[in-house]
Amino acid sequence: MNSSETTQTRQQGEVGDRRRWFALAIVMTAAFMDLVDVTIVNIAVPSIQRDEGASFSQIQWITAGYALAFAAGLITGGRLGDIYGRKRIFLIGVAGFTVASALCGFAANPEMLVASRILQGGTAALMVPQVLAIVHATFPAHERGKVFGLFGAIVGLGAVSGPLLGALLTEWNLFGLEWRPIFLINLPVGVAALILGSRFISESKAPRALRLDMVGVVLVTAGLLMLVYPLTHGRENDWPVWGFVSMAGSLGVFAALVAYERRKSARDGSPLVELSLFKVKSFAAGIAVQTVFGVVLGVFFLVWTLYMQIGLGWSALRAGLTGVPFSVAVSVAAGVSVQKLVPRFGRKVLQAGAVTMAAGVLLYLWESGRYGMDIASWQMALPLIVMGVGMGLIVAPLTDAVLSEVPREHAGAASGLMNTVTQMGNAIGLGLVSVVFFGVIDETVAPGALGAEYLDGFQNALGWVAGLLVLIFLVMFALPGRRAVPGAPEGAGVPEAGREREPELVS
Repeated sequence: MNSSETTQTRQQGEVGDRRRWFALAIVMTAAFMDLVDVTIVNIAVPSIQRDEGASFSQIQWITAGYALAFAAGLITGGRLGDIYGRKRIFLIGVAGFTVASALCGFAANPEMLVASRILQGGTAALMVPQVLAIVHATFPAHERGKVFGLFGAIVGLGAVSGPLLGALLTEWNLFGLEWRPIFLINLPVGVAALILGSRFISESKAPRALRLDMVGVVLVTAGLLMLVYPLTHGRENDWPVWGFVSMAGSLGVFAALVAYERRKSARDGSPLVELSLFKVKSFAAGIAVQTVFGVVLGVFFLVWTLYMQIGLGWSALRAGLTGVPFSVAVSVAAGVSVQKLVPRFGRKVLQAGAVTMAAGVLLYLWESGRYGMDIASWQMALPLIVMGVGMGLIVAPLTDAVLSEVPREHAGAASGLMNTVTQMGNAIGLGLVSVVFFGVIDETVAPGALGAEYLDGFQNALGWVAGLLVLIFLVMFALPGRRAVPGAPEGAGVPEAGREREPELVS
């Protein structure tokens, strides 16, 4: 090769390298938009309840409806990316999410807002699985630790900016729109992601023809609805028998899903849920941890917001500022854990995170009991920092642990399944708020005594959260002691039947 050819090859490599880092920035921005949307809504929930006259059930559905639609569509969204191209499905998801955000922002009543949030969750289910799948298909194994570390930092940044941005937008009441700008802010971000994504993201898909498993889609959606709907509406209907029948029946639906997917995999190799992934120990154990962790987050964040704004009577801005120490701690710990701690200490880092987060919850429980209704924001800072450090030690390494040994062909399906169980856990947690929080509150008391009722509900919910974190600590013993060694052969640790060739990259 002569010098001019060498120079041309180097320049092409530099352009390709620039393109993939631009692509990373674009998909991370979309992930950030989704993360902010979840946290920004939590802080605005009391304002929505007050301004729209929403019931407790509608308030739960503003958050749980999004999580449920998100969970129900994530596996399908991941598989659609494998079949039709991750870039194409990502851009469709971004466009739909942007339109749904506009509908949320202009919702005329609580019913329209709930419906728009369900649509928003469904379109996010097309967008989000492609983020990690594009990363998995674009970056080699030895660079993914760094990229997942960045992803963890983005998670933390979303946690930082979401509540504070939601509080500011709600307090400012821009153009008299009250809480609506928390959704409308997605519009310019979505448009920019569409324009830049169409230019810089390279297409990738599974190397062999796959078909969408519609029976699997129906079974996944039905099972989730049968589980979460009764949890959310059971309390207001005095826990009818049909609710317990529905929840028990969901287990049968999930069992039928597993049996059907096993047969379909043997018949044509195009199942919705790639069951061979569960032969990878790190994936199976990580999925279990991710599910329970989703329940923890679903319970805590909604209850925490209601406790501060309705129970203690704080403004949205004060509540948002109170959460900043937690969010900063998550961001810092998430950024450090993957790069510095996990390569040296392995699984112990995640277990230390579970113990640390549980310790922060118990400290919060003690402080809320000691100071009661007179608790100050600065007094909450210490338990929130401890909780944030614990969460940061879990969230970024767990992503790496779940996906590190997954074959690239199934990157979209694995990413979709990982996000699905998180959101499924989140939806279950939001449904459990009816039991662990509202189930403790007596809404018939005099207005002056309502704060004490919310305090009791908050403390009860914290007890449940601490117990779930102990369960997470125990399940983590099933995770591999160390992460895969950088540079190890692709598919190391994956059963022979599960190893596939590299995905097709389409320029």
